[in-house]
Amino acid sequence: MKEESAHALAPHHLPSFITAPGETDVLMVVMAVILGVSVFMFGILFLRLHTLPERIAHKSHKLQFEIVAVLGLIALFTHMHIFWIAGLLLALVEFPDFGGPMGRIADAVEKMGGKADVVTAEKPIESIGGMKHMEPMPTAPSSTIAAMKRGDVSVVKRPELLPSTGS
Repeated sequence: MKEESAHALAPHHLPSFITAPGETDVLMVVMAVILGVSVFMFGILFLRLHTLPERIAHKSHKLQFEIVAVLGLIALFTHMHIFWIAGLLLALVEFPDFGGPMGRIADAVEKMGGKADVVTAEKPIESIGGMKHMEPMPTAPSSTIAAMKRGDVSVVKRPELLPSTGS
C-alpha cells in the first residue's frame, strides 16, 4: 500500500477538540455532563418558583394555605398559569381573623355570666311525638378548649370514665 500524504491545502496542526479515530471525545463528554447538570438545575429552579405561593402562605401561617397548595397543584398539572397567579394572590392577601376575637369575646361573656368553668353543649335525650328534648351535657372547661385551639396538647387530659349502669 502506498502512503497517502496530506493535501497541500490541509492544515498541519488540528485543533485540540478534534479527536483521532478510536479515542474518547472529551469535548462531547464534558458537554453531556454540562447539559445534564443544566437540565437538573433548571428543573429545580422551576419547581422552587412553582411552589413560591405555597411557601409564602406556609411561612406566614395563612388560613388559606390549603387552597393555595391546591391551586399550585392544579397549575402544575394543567399548565394553566392563571391558577398559579390566583394562588400567589391568595398567599399575599391577609384575611382578617374573625375567629380569634370572637372566641375571646365568648370567653369574656362566659366569665361575666359565671359559667367560666364548664362549657355546655346540648344533646338530645329522647323524642316524643317528633319533638326532641335537649339537655345540657358537660364538656371540657373553656380553658382546656382555648388551649386546644392554640395547639397546646399538654393541657388536655384523658376524660374520666363514667361508671356504667347495669341494664
